[in-house]
Amino acid sequence: MARRIVITSGKGGVGKTTVCVNLGTIISNIGYRVLLVDGDFGLNNLDIVMGMENKIIYDIFDVLQGRCRARQAVITDFFNDNLSILPATKFVNSRAVMASDILRIIDELDTYFDYILIDCPAGIDQGFVRVLNLASEALVVTTPHISAVRDAEKVINILRNSGYSVLNYVLNRARGDLILSGESLSISSISEFLGINLIGVIPEDDEISNQLMIGGSITKGTDAFYAFRSLANNLAKGKSDIFDCTKKYKGTMGYFRRILRKIV
Repeated sequence: MARRIVITSGKGGVGKTTVCVNLGTIISNIGYRVLLVDGDFGLNNLDIVMGMENKIIYDIFDVLQGRCRARQAVITDFFNDNLSILPATKFVNSRAVMASDILRIIDELDTYFDYILIDCPAGIDQGFVRVLNLASEALVVTTPHISAVRDAEKVINILRNSGYSVLNYVLNRARGDLILSGESLSISSISEFLGINLIGVIPEDDEISNQLMIGGSITKGTDAFYAFRSLANNLAKGKSDIFDCTKKYKGTMGYFRRILRKIV
């Protein structure tokens, strides 16, 4: 039976899909079979971030319409047999897709995978409600911005009231230089406000921006890679290794890095 995890956020643009893709990629590299499900009908881009948009023959709506079986719509990654995606569709009114339909498809695929990560639409509208019954575990993605943190809290309260038993959050696009200078919310204050476990910190990194532009995986050896590796180990192996986004900005050399970061 697969471990099903909804990856969601209260606000759009916080990097929820990139978290889903990179987390799933590294978990699959550990040796687990991972399925990424695009739950954002109409605005889907999971396949684009993975660089697999040209590989799609069937999508989840084709399964619902009986044009193919669920396994036929699943696409395996070019370089990793343990990583697959179930793409959504751009060409359908999202209201035509029922939560029970998606649950039926995921139930059908469950035995083939160890992890099913569901990329949920941002916000708390119908798209979010549609995926609520697909799992009992959630990762809430937020950035250090006040509006994103407040919206994340609203989503967390809904998840709690919906019976989610495991709730963790990921702090994305964290600027270590701004945290040290007091120009950004501190990680401890965000954790206190949200009231759930912090499972990963992902730094602001040009490597992730490059991934969004050209698709594919992030480069090994970068800060982003190490941060996602820590997140994956925390989730899959129960570790508690949080990437320190402030480390390289401490000390004398760190001080100069902070100065240069502001200038550049």
